[in-house]
Amino acid sequence: MRYLVAGILALLAQAAFVGFVLLVSAVQGNLPHEKRPARPTSVAVRPLTSDQWAKNRGAVSPRQQTKPRPTEKREPKEEKKPDETKPQGQVVDVAPGNDQQSPDAKYLAEHNNTVEKETRARDQTAFYRNAMPQKTAPQKQEGAAQDQVQPPRVSGNNGTGADDRAQSQGGKKPVFEMPETRRKQEIAMKTDPRERGPGMAVENQSESDATQGNAKRLRIQPGQGEESEQEGSTGRVGSPGLATLMPSQAAMDKVVGAAPNDMLQDQEEGDGTFLNTREWKYASFFNRVKQSVGMHWNPNEQLRMRDPTGDIYSGRDRQTLLTITLDERGAVKDIQVEKSSGLDFLDMEAVASFKRAQPFPNPPSGLLSQDATVRFQFGFFLEMGGGPRMRLFRQ
Repeated sequence: MRYLVAGILALLAQAAFVGFVLLVSAVQGNLPHEKRPARPTSVAVRPLTSDQWAKNRGAVSPRQQTKPRPTEKREPKEEKKPDETKPQGQVVDVAPGNDQQSPDAKYLAEHNNTVEKETRARDQTAFYRNAMPQKTAPQKQEGAAQDQVQPPRVSGNNGTGADDRAQSQGGKKPVFEMPETRRKQEIAMKTDPRERGPGMAVENQSESDATQGNAKRLRIQPGQGEESEQEGSTGRVGSPGLATLMPSQAAMDKVVGAAPNDMLQDQEEGDGTFLNTREWKYASFFNRVKQSVGMHWNPNEQLRMRDPTGDIYSGRDRQTLLTITLDERGAVKDIQVEKSSGLDFLDMEAVASFKRAQPFPNPPSGLLSQDATVRFQFGFFLEMGGGPRMRLFRQ
């Protein structure tokens, strides 16, 4: 009986387990399944030719056929060469020309000009407002009995002061003043300097008599007589042979145009400066540089300081050649002495005149090199028998 009950219970338990399993399977079948993301696969992209592309598309009707567009071959564009910024020739400042080109022109200027005969003005100056063939006045001055342009004043009369009168002693009273001195006795403490005596060391001194003085200092002034009171003069420093470069303000106000002091040694002297020139668009900048430097260049002052009589350095002309480097703002970046005049103080005066005249604003962009600088050569020519001449070279 017990075995029968145990078998029935085992069958019931197995039936209950199978029913539970079927129930769980039915419940999971009704639940939504989560989709797992697919793993990425590598894809290789290969280019297709036109034939392969047409084959993949299949047959194409004649209406849908289009003519292939011809491929344009792009040729590299030729870069335009910049205008020549370094032509050969000397840059000069002259009056506006007649706009006629001369085939044999060797000078560069702001305008083209052609003349029958080239000449340079007898009277040239660095102090001018406008470049003209010769000096001009702002307006016609009538009733003047003499030339309105002031002649250059002599720089000195071999004196030692700042008086325009000739150097003279005058008629001053003779003066002789001497201070009072006391009598000194001779002192000789020892005869052998190698021996050290007792007490403090006293220097030996010679004996002198007392003198009766009339003042506290020694003063000797020569004169011409007891009753003469005429005042003398020390004169003015400098030599009469060297003219002063800086004109007076009155002369500057009268002069509107003048012939610039370009170095034109190859040309004959005439009534004015007339040259065959070629137009160069950068000539105006260098003329501004030259005009500004000329206002600050004063070599005669250096000569007067070192050679007042003009007998030492007046043997030959002097020329200094500088290599100038300006930055993009027109300030001096570097100055090199390319050729010396033989006198250091004249070379230093040329360098100093450029530094005093800077900056030179608005340098043309066409003159700037790759390092944003402008390089050129500038010449200073000093004629010892006349006024200074400047010559500008473009490197």
